[in-house]
Amino acid sequence: MKKILSILTVLMFSLNAFAQKHYESDAAHSRIGFSIIHMGINDISGNFDKSNVMIDGDINALQNAKINFNAETASINTQVEKRDEHLRNADFFDAATYPKIAFSSTSIKPTKKNYYEMKGNLLMHGVTKPVTLVLVYRGSSKNMSGKTVHGLQVLGTLKRSDFGIGGKFPEAMLSDNVRIKGDFEIIEK
Repeated sequence: MKKILSILTVLMFSLNAFAQKHYESDAAHSRIGFSIIHMGINDISGNFDKSNVMIDGDINALQNAKINFNAETASINTQVEKRDEHLRNADFFDAATYPKIAFSSTSIKPTKKNYYEMKGNLLMHGVTKPVTLVLVYRGSSKNMSGKTVHGLQVLGTLKRSDFGIGGKFPEAMLSDNVRIKGDFEIIEK
């Protein structure tokens, strides 16, 4: 009986050691941003004020982790309210019909120290497409509460036409390529 209890105790500790960790972004220190070229001469940038990132797995072995992030389309913010209202309507994001943008990783491969190729599926404007992004692990630090915070950055370029966004607006007015950049502080939950 003692032998069985000993084995069960060892198994319980072993399972806890390998339990999957869960991390989420700190909203006050994270953002998903974008920029697009207007009329071929000027970058216009903005972000989604409401977004989050979730990571399941070991932050120190991101190639084995599962990363999901999403943004609320109605939270788009370019610092010009009239433009933001237009971006929320059916000409662009149609936030009433498609309230979320969602990404789910399918593979993460190291390319060099702290850099990864992250492939996944992006759902935007009712269309799901495979995309490849650059994931950068920027290190860790202790916050004011003494918790370890990890920094991640996501970079990539998407084609708005792939997702049926802004189809009435030709490339001469708005570039088809949209650069995205996410900066996130991640905390274990």
